[in-house]
Parts: sequence; structure tokens; C-alpha cells
Amino acid sequence: MSEPFHLELSGQEKKYLKDLVRLSILKHLQQKNDGPPEPPTDQLKEPLGAFVTLKRGDRLRGCIGYLVGSKPLFETVWDMARAAAFRDPRFSPLEAYEMDDLSVEISILGPIEPCPDVEKIEIGRHGLIMRRGMQQGLLLPQVATEWGWDAKKFLEQTCLKAGLPPSAWRDKDTEILWFEAEVF
Repeated sequence: MSEPFHLELSGQEKKYLKDLVRLSILKHLQQKNDGPPEPPTDQLKEPLGAFVTLKRGDRLRGCIGYLVGSKPLFETVWDMARAAAFRDPRFSPLEAYEMDDLSVEISILGPIEPCPDVEKIEIGRHGLIMRRGMQQGLLLPQVATEWGWDAKKFLEQTCLKAGLPPSAWRDKDTEILWFEAEVF
């Protein structure tokens, strides 16, 4: 990972994506199956992975995403908005009254690569994925910053997210992947 991942999104594109999250959730609450409106630019049609994070106040309300883009970004954001609001197994489905104080954060993922050296992990820049066998856990770059973790704690928490012991990152059978994300 030599060059930092940087996706140049305009203010208009970011606003479209954030509005898209709210519209997707609202349409689902209204039981309307409309698809997403056409994006303002072709860049939003690029196949990129993305996560949608929903919060009420400072509390997580839902967070789900795709690691790798298999369809246009705007469609991924549309789908992940609904998944975060209604299918995150950690929370009950979102209700209409919660919409007013819901905040939205979108993370667009760059390439996912093997981490060459855990000493190179930069808090706030890198997200992590721990994988061993069928177990896998992911934490976005902003999670370590929000919790004030150092790199070791970030590695341990990503292991726990994968259902592995905190020290599993030291095991040669555990695959450590990293990525960067544009977060807004």
C-alpha cells in the first residue's frame, strides 16, 4: 500500500450519497420498492466497496457494508443503508421516529491487501480485517480513532470481532489484511 487511497468526491457527490442513505431508509419504511435515483456523476457508478454507519446521538445504530464493489457505488450505498437500518443483527430494525436524530457516515473502501508488517499500521488511516478459516472480522479505520486505541489494541479488537482470541493476530495461521477508506 504505497500511495494512500484517495477518492475525489465533490460536495455534490457526497451530499447525493448521504441523501441517498436517508431516502433508501425512508422508502423502506414507507414500504415502497423504488430504486435509487440516478447519480449526478459517472464516478458514483464505479464498483467500489462501501459501509454505511448509522448513529443516534453518539451511539451506534447500525453498520453494514460490502468489502469489495460488485455493483455501482450508488447502488451499494442504497442497499447498505437498508441493511444497516434493518438487518444489522446487533440491533432491532430502525423505526420511523428515529429518523430525525439519525446521523449518517459513509466509508468508501480502497483496495484490500495483505498487511506486510503490523508495525506499519497507522491509526485513523488503515482499517483491518482478521481472517482465520471461516472466521473473519473487520474494523473500519475510524473505529480505532473513536476509541483511542493504539495499533496493538486495534489488532486485538479486530481479532475479537472475528471471534478469535485477542492474541490471534500473532498466529501465523491468521491472515491480516488492511485497507484505507474515504469517510464522510
